[in-house]
Amino acid sequence: MIENLKEIMLTNEKVFSKYACKSENGIKLHEETEGIRPKFFRDIDKIIYSQAYTRYIDKTQVYAFIDNDHITHRVLHVQLVAKEARTIGRALRLNEDLIEAIALGHDVGHAPFGHAGERFLDNIARREKIGYFCHNAQSVRMLKDLENLNITIQTLDGILAHNGEILLNRYEPDTTKTKEEFLKELENVFTIEGYSKKIRPMTLEASVVRLSDIIAYIGRDIEDAIIVGTIKREELPKEITKILGNTNAEIVNTLIMDVIENSMDKPYLKFSDKVFESLINLKKWNYEHIYNSKEATKNLDILENAFYDLFYYYLKKVDNRKNIEITDNMTESEKLLFGFINSKTEEYKEKTDIRRFIIDYISGQTDNFFLKECKMHLKGFSI
Repeated sequence: MIENLKEIMLTNEKVFSKYACKSENGIKLHEETEGIRPKFFRDIDKIIYSQAYTRYIDKTQVYAFIDNDHITHRVLHVQLVAKEARTIGRALRLNEDLIEAIALGHDVGHAPFGHAGERFLDNIARREKIGYFCHNAQSVRMLKDLENLNITIQTLDGILAHNGEILLNRYEPDTTKTKEEFLKELENVFTIEGYSKKIRPMTLEASVVRLSDIIAYIGRDIEDAIIVGTIKREELPKEITKILGNTNAEIVNTLIMDVIENSMDKPYLKFSDKVFESLINLKKWNYEHIYNSKEATKNLDILENAFYDLFYYYLKKVDNRKNIEITDNMTESEKLLFGFINSKTEEYKEKTDIRRFIIDYISGQTDNFFLKECKMHLKGFSI
């Protein structure tokens, strides 16, 4: 009975492209009992049931201090990435389970307040001389080390290599990469400056997610900016909109259809030259008019100081201890902090500098929890 169900679950793999990654090739960090769900399908379930995934609901995408329920938060962004990546993957006959697992997990390591928070934590790591902080590597760390979910190497590799800020016109995976090479790359991202930008994923499915990351945000951020009042639609450059379109729906459709048409039955993904050039120019325009706008950078000077101050507050509280007895007279904030530390495995405690403990703790916080902690512990903090 179970074998028949497993066969049914894998029926679609019979029509996969020869460049697809089949579930039978999934590599686990640790052996575990198999049920009827294929390995990458199980990855999806593990990710959406994780605590880190739950916290997506209150994490910034672009605008942190805008009171409008219709602008994008991190949870919607990852769903859009997953949907658009699966569209491309289905057309190219790739493994949609692997694509969805990578897409849904790719941002779980994002700090509160998006890329600004990521930059602040990276600055702290550099100042303390304990390496670097990159949200893509932190996403892997969150699933692999902090929650111990035993996700496949292919999914973790796709998350590590997803950097949607790096735009290429040819996404070709490194299909010879091994489990050991992936683990070394993960280590290098935390210890070698700029190493994150050098990583190529091991599967074509991961390349699809990497490309879909920018497809998901480039037009959606324009719609959010119009809602917020940062820009007006008629301000979009005509030389770009005549090729890509001037709404999110048009931009997404243009980009998806173009990459499908130029990547069918190939071991790589590619845009046409004219679409790629327009996409580069639109990304530059978005940075100038949206991401660096006063609405998108509101309160960042206050937040930067708060990240530093809260880090050193926690560090003083922990006082280099990796096992702390929790007592009834502790505040709820202290119980959460110390509980986080106590819950980690002995291997994690042995290998992890206490300052990295604190960075891990802050990176997992939602925007509202971070602000609550600042108001509670930082004298004079106000936003």
